[in-house]
Amino acid sequence: MKVRTSCVGLQNLLQRLSFSVRYYSKHNHLQTICLYSKIKPKKCQILDWSGSTCTQRTVPPGSIVPWRFFSCKQEGTKIPSKRKQNTSIITSELSYKNLLKSEQENWNYISARYKAMTKRIKEKLEQLHKYTFSSGSPRIRFGENVYFEENGCIFLSKADDEWATNDVLYYTSQKNLKCQNVFMTTFTNQKHTKLVYTEQDASFGVFLFFFKIIPYRFFVDIYCTKDRRFLTINSNSKTTSEVWLVDCRHPFQLPALVQARTQGVIYHIEHRNDELYILTTYGEPAEYKLMKAPVASGGMENWQLVYALEEKTKLVDLEMFSDHCIMFLKNAGHLYLSVICFVSHSVQSIKLPTWACEFELESHPEHTTSTCYFQLTSPVHPPKRFAYSFKENNLIEQAVQEVPIITNCHTTRLLAKSKDETLVPITVFHNMNSKELHRKPLLVHVYGAYGIDLNMSFKEEKLMLIEEGWILAYCHVRGGGELGLSWHKDGCQHNKLKGLHDLKACITLLHELGFSQPKYTALAAASAGGVLAGALCNADPELIRAMVLQAPFVDVLNTMMKTHLPLTIEEQEEWGNPLADEKCMKYIKSYCPYQNIKTQCYPSVFITAYENDQRIPLTGVLRYVQKLRKAALDHASRTSKKGNWIPNIILDIQANGSHCESSWEDSLNEVARHLAFLNKELEEVCHLQQHMKSCK
Repeated sequence: MKVRTSCVGLQNLLQRLSFSVRYYSKHNHLQTICLYSKIKPKKCQILDWSGSTCTQRTVPPGSIVPWRFFSCKQEGTKIPSKRKQNTSIITSELSYKNLLKSEQENWNYISARYKAMTKRIKEKLEQLHKYTFSSGSPRIRFGENVYFEENGCIFLSKADDEWATNDVLYYTSQKNLKCQNVFMTTFTNQKHTKLVYTEQDASFGVFLFFFKIIPYRFFVDIYCTKDRRFLTINSNSKTTSEVWLVDCRHPFQLPALVQARTQGVIYHIEHRNDELYILTTYGEPAEYKLMKAPVASGGMENWQLVYALEEKTKLVDLEMFSDHCIMFLKNAGHLYLSVICFVSHSVQSIKLPTWACEFELESHPEHTTSTCYFQLTSPVHPPKRFAYSFKENNLIEQAVQEVPIITNCHTTRLLAKSKDETLVPITVFHNMNSKELHRKPLLVHVYGAYGIDLNMSFKEEKLMLIEEGWILAYCHVRGGGELGLSWHKDGCQHNKLKGLHDLKACITLLHELGFSQPKYTALAAASAGGVLAGALCNADPELIRAMVLQAPFVDVLNTMMKTHLPLTIEEQEEWGNPLADEKCMKYIKSYCPYQNIKTQCYPSVFITAYENDQRIPLTGVLRYVQKLRKAALDHASRTSKKGNWIPNIILDIQANGSHCESSWEDSLNEVARHLAFLNKELEEVCHLQQHMKSCK
């Protein structure tokens, strides 16, 4: 049971493939499907969606089903409007196209200066990738079925090599990046499809003039409990949820409500021995707790506490087994497990290796298994497999193939004191053999939104940077989820500026402790992380030398004023509603990167954006780049003097790739360009210093 929003790995997908599958049809509509009782037809049935119409296609055994899987629906960014933008820079469709063409031509001209270094970095990353990426696809056995990946597709086969499908499916249909309906389809002789659930958001699902509809704030998804007893239909916003149950023994019965949504209460359902196990924020403090209630009376008034998390603890994942439950937790930057035994009513806490920063739960098709498998990783440590044995009550490190890892990479955890005295965690990586750390380049990472942790899984480029003497720092500022739900709450809506204060405090502390210095410091952020990164550049540009942004959300105010965009209403729980609250409008304007650009000395900036990004409005990125570039040039012209430095403001607009997912080749090229840019910028610092000395 995932309690975070993240891209889903193949093994996680395969783990629940018999019950919950996400893939794209040829019409690119994300589907969630739940499958039930087994039959053995000679051919496979594949659902084909065209708009809101569902048809069935019969294909030969072994045919390839196109698929993609990721869950980015709550990834705090916006869908671009197809309507003309009414701003001072982009006033028409024509000017938008002209500006887009101009930026593309500008990048084609500038990119030549990075070509050689980009090639070198790319070759090194490709070499590292060969060692750290396993080309062999996992084969997952689930009952009578075997699932595996090949050429970007998921295959289902019988253990005896016969192909089959299931005769009852529950699935959702996505529209405008949201799922609101749940359908049931049968593949028996009486084939039919019917709607079994529709999200009715009475507060927001209302008609406007000209038959336009205000978007809903709730996402609907479906999940099957680990013991396969119930299908849960989950309707979630960022602050409240509602769950309906479908009895898998009687899949044609209407769903039954567990507990009507209550503002501020989030809950998820698992099942064991005729009892519902409820993972919920109900009660004080408003952090996750595990509770239980009888199936027949699952209302909130019957919830009984089983286990409560410690203060400032982040629940990353939860896995149910027949007699145990394992919680994967983060506390003060460290990872550990809490193993709950339902038989002995005991709880055991296991602290994991100090180098570990991320979990990756492996597939456990049968909930009766006696061992839980998972992987641990960090930005500079390739995944290492571990197992926890319920019978032996111990943790076992699994043997893995040798990969080129750095044995002398040091991990340091720091606490920076923010403006309001709050202590903000920082995770730092550097080579222990490095001398004069204050002269080494520093790459700072930040996100700080939606209760989502900074991504600290292994990346080949991070390993390469450590080898080349870089320092890596991850700032776990408020707005993210590293210290639990309260950490997120303390950095959203009217608390957004706290995340900015946290980031400034983190970078300042790093410099004070001798980790690099401003002229060797770069900042990296993506998506909603662009809000804090862009805000820091406006407020304290002297702290960093360069910045790289990927699909950054830099035009917050204009986007949040457009309620016709599918995600804007739901996003109000993160940013506030500037249309309904003048104070909120002024507050957003006080930190919005685009709104606060001014004539001053800025760091160099490299932005990668995507032409067909469905979540970040490209128009907003174009406006931001134009305004930032003008402000930097105006400052340079007003303060012209010998050795004056003019920052590079570069926009790389990619026709391919997307906000949520790019191919390995596209990602490799983007990373190589970013690192080439940073290396060039920091090289210029040295050249400029030498030039200034020679002029004295």
